[in-house]
Amino acid sequence: MEQKQPEFISSFKNPKIQFIRELLLSHKAREENHACVLEGVRLAEEAIGSGIIPQIAVFSDGLSERGMGLVNSLFGKPCQIIKVPQDLLSRISATESDQGLLLVIEVPKPNFPSRADFVLILDGIKDPGNMGTILRTAAAAGTQLVIAAPGCVDIYSPKVLRSGMGAHFSLPVIEMSWPEIIQTHQKQPQTPGIFLAESSLGKPIWEIDFTNPAWVIIGGEADGAGKEARDVATEFALIPMPGKCESLNAAIAAGIILFEIVRQRSK
Repeated sequence: MEQKQPEFISSFKNPKIQFIRELLLSHKAREENHACVLEGVRLAEEAIGSGIIPQIAVFSDGLSERGMGLVNSLFGKPCQIIKVPQDLLSRISATESDQGLLLVIEVPKPNFPSRADFVLILDGIKDPGNMGTILRTAAAAGTQLVIAAPGCVDIYSPKVLRSGMGAHFSLPVIEMSWPEIIQTHQKQPQTPGIFLAESSLGKPIWEIDFTNPAWVIIGGEADGAGKEARDVATEFALIPMPGKCESLNAAIAAGIILFEIVRQRSK
């Protein structure tokens, strides 16, 4: 039946509210339900603008006119629309100050490119802010695919989603094991080089021919790339640092290499 008025819920113990709270707090819940929660008007705009119809939309009286426009656009669609008191939404929210709106969406199913010539592999990226920033940078660079190898933070956790600022909806992002990554790499029509970003050894990135198919590995913030990543790499890609720093932030390193690829391919 078409919903014409929002359902009103005032109890924190309501099963629907508890379900949303569980999705916010638990990677296991997100995995089992193939769903995640988006918080805030900006992220909701990005999702709905990309064609995603939420499973559930929850809003409060504190929602802005801009946000209410989004809620109103969902009436008549297969979406449960729920209104809650402001203090209840604040209790549900994973942020310090909610914006009066959250959406439950199905985790997007990535479309794997038939010819993956520009791929970013993330190995052991544990900081949600770094992960989200890398995804946003990869989307801006036109990366075809981002693969999160084992040991990375949950790519659909609330903090990663907020930091990604909508990158999840314009960029295929997928979690894969190293055997799956190797198998997928071997199936490519023209075998791409696999370049592991390094700060102390390898060939300077501007001396590498990135006009050919390239997969780039960015290692974790504290320990760098793991053994599996080093074993599959065909070449180390050095980011020269004339200053007195041992290494770069993972998100910065990713941005430098991705846009060096963009620069070379735009000639």
